[in-house]
Amino acid sequence: MNRLNKIGNAELKLLKEIYKDNIDEAYKKLEENYPIQYLIGYVDFYNTKINVNESVLIPRYETEILVDETIKFLKEKKYKKIIDICTGSGAIAIALKKHLNIEMDACDISEEALNTAQENDLENNTKINFFKIDILKENINKKYDCIVSNPPYVKHDETVSLETKYEPQIALFANNNGLEFYEKIIKDAVNMLNNNGSIIFEIGATQAESIKKIALSYFPNSNIRVIKDFNNYDRIMFIET
Repeated sequence: MNRLNKIGNAELKLLKEIYKDNIDEAYKKLEENYPIQYLIGYVDFYNTKINVNESVLIPRYETEILVDETIKFLKEKKYKKIIDICTGSGAIAIALKKHLNIEMDACDISEEALNTAQENDLENNTKINFFKIDILKENINKKYDCIVSNPPYVKHDETVSLETKYEPQIALFANNNGLEFYEKIIKDAVNMLNNNGSIIFEIGATQAESIKKIALSYFPNSNIRVIKDFNNYDRIMFIET
């Protein structure tokens, strides 16, 4: 089983404990590229246990950079009212709330994803206000100091790993070359952000210049910076309005 060779010893041990009565079935799923995170049922994200299932995207290591940089940024800015748009499992919102004294909202289009996020919120005792919204069709009529989002940003013709076919496709792919969520969120931010507010995005590796252009069209005096990931790809964008 070639795929088993790519799995860490700790994960493999855990898998054997969970599926001790039907480990062959678990191995078969792995050979079909089923994500081991779904089989185990949770991930360790920024030292936080986040339950995952097929209703939510599996949090990536790169997104921990977003959380880490956002925590440092928010401590410096002393922002209090934050929203996580396209929250999925709630991983970002929960990790931020655990490390900061903030009022945290989080939203998503998927009822199933929100159920998982609320379960994670309860287990981590973070007391986040979750709500359902189709951000592309509706506006959020509240004010925030900071918007954080890891939205769908994969282009429809982009090559993705085999495991992603089991993840919710609405959490992965976006129209307009992967930019539609960025444009809508930035547009909405004109009315959503308090004075001197900020937007923090996870972005695709080739999208920085396009998103910067959109941001400057709505916030021409904004300060924009990009942080790279472990592979030296553009990954996090800060837009200080």
